[in-house]
Amino acid sequence: MTSSVGIHAPTEHPLSRSADPRKSQYEKNKCHKKLRKLVGEALTDFDMLQDGDKVMVCLSGGKDSYTLLDLMLSFQQHAPINFEVVAVNLDQKQPGFPEHVLPAYLTDLGVGFDIIEQDTYSVVKALTPEGKTTCPVCSRLRRGILYSHAKKIGATKIALGHHLDDVVETLMLNMFYGAKLKAMPAKLRSDDGQNILIRPLYYCRESLIQRWSDFRQYPIIPCNLCGSQDNLQRQVIKEMLSGWDRAHPGRVDNIGRSINNVTLSHLGDRKLFDFGGLKADSPRIDALQID
Repeated sequence: MTSSVGIHAPTEHPLSRSADPRKSQYEKNKCHKKLRKLVGEALTDFDMLQDGDKVMVCLSGGKDSYTLLDLMLSFQQHAPINFEVVAVNLDQKQPGFPEHVLPAYLTDLGVGFDIIEQDTYSVVKALTPEGKTTCPVCSRLRRGILYSHAKKIGATKIALGHHLDDVVETLMLNMFYGAKLKAMPAKLRSDDGQNILIRPLYYCRESLIQRWSDFRQYPIIPCNLCGSQDNLQRQVIKEMLSGWDRAHPGRVDNIGRSINNVTLSHLGDRKLFDFGGLKADSPRIDALQID
């Protein structure tokens, strides 16, 4: 299903109830301004967009991807380059999935969109052993379908809604459970080399995105696969970070910044730094004292 309507700025949704509507509008504008600043920095720092790009925004129906779409449409209106935006949702045929929600929302928004209908839900359930997380199988299937669709429509960039909390959680997961110092990149070439993935929300905290979602009152669609699993390792990490936010404000932000401020000589990966080749400098002739 494809809509060919033109791209327009996001329509405004009702504000959350407040005793002072002017204050609510001020807070909403402040939230949007901060999101734009952080997204603008990520787009610039990692050179995510070029003139003439066709950006496929992956829309799941969650707060992160709705926010991503809002910000990409906002930058499309004001950026000094021209790029196209198309929203793409993968309908995985989960039981009870409200098929009408996203087409109605996107039509009202005035953005071009595609809905891909493919029953990956049954495949994931069949391939995932009892008690195991559905995420690995689901992610692989979803990735393959979205990569293929990007090539089909000629998308030059695939935009994903991962934020700073996702990045730090991934870093911790890889350290705690995989013994790897590896996070989630802001920009990535797919394994087949055919697609470039970008994460414009790379610098944004989830709490800020939640605030924007509350202001916008998005029609959130929960996931019946990963959303129904309570004992995920990522959920454990998420609760740990939440505890840090309460007890040590700024710690998670600092961890996020540290990913972009790496000193290889002070780590231990011999493949990335030549420890064996380290030698002391010879003393300089002009520094020697001559009796």
